[in-house]
Amino acid sequence: MSTFLITGSNRGIGLELCKQIINRGDEVIATCRKASPELMNLGVRIEQDVDISSEESINNLRKKLLGVELDCLINNAGIYEFNSIDDLDQQSIIRQFVVNALSPLFFSLSLKSLLKRSSKMAFITSRMGSIGDNSSGSSYGYRMSKVALSMAAKSLSRDLLKEEICVAILHPGLVSTRMTGFTKYGISTEESANGLLKRIDSLDKSNTGTFWHANGEILPW
Repeated sequence: MSTFLITGSNRGIGLELCKQIINRGDEVIATCRKASPELMNLGVRIEQDVDISSEESINNLRKKLLGVELDCLINNAGIYEFNSIDDLDQQSIIRQFVVNALSPLFFSLSLKSLLKRSSKMAFITSRMGSIGDNSSGSSYGYRMSKVALSMAAKSLSRDLLKEEICVAILHPGLVSTRMTGFTKYGISTEESANGLLKRIDSLDKSNTGTFWHANGEILPW
């Protein structure tokens, strides 16, 4: 039995990851700012009041997890704020950098002591952070923050290799969630989470640091 810690677990992809992981017999520690009724009904261990951008919050969580060994840390929490060329908001862009890029990096390093050799880290980034795949522009803050997250995760995949900790950089697909306005063009959270877990399960030293679509496609940087 493996133990997963997932950030941003109260809804959307994070909630569905929790469901699928416990349904296959593994354990989940679900972290979030405030638990949703759906999360509370899953029967998983919930750690509320976790703000990944707060050093104090992370330190409190680490104390609560004393003695826990994690097999996988999934950095799922993030925000999306639209910034067009005609409406650039510096504070919005900075906020997205902090939450989407800096916070997952520092959160992961703060909890690294809970990982063991052969443990895994996964970072939910976005195809919108692919420079080679950017054919539509706009969304400046989100795109830039996800590029930064992917770069941080790639560096971690090299730096942690000596400890045999492997890192996955994952695009969940265009998913119909609140973040995407429940777009009719998106896939379900069930399909996305299923693909993400397949990529995490297949992660090893030979493919650590790979930028994957949840469907298994390797994405351009």
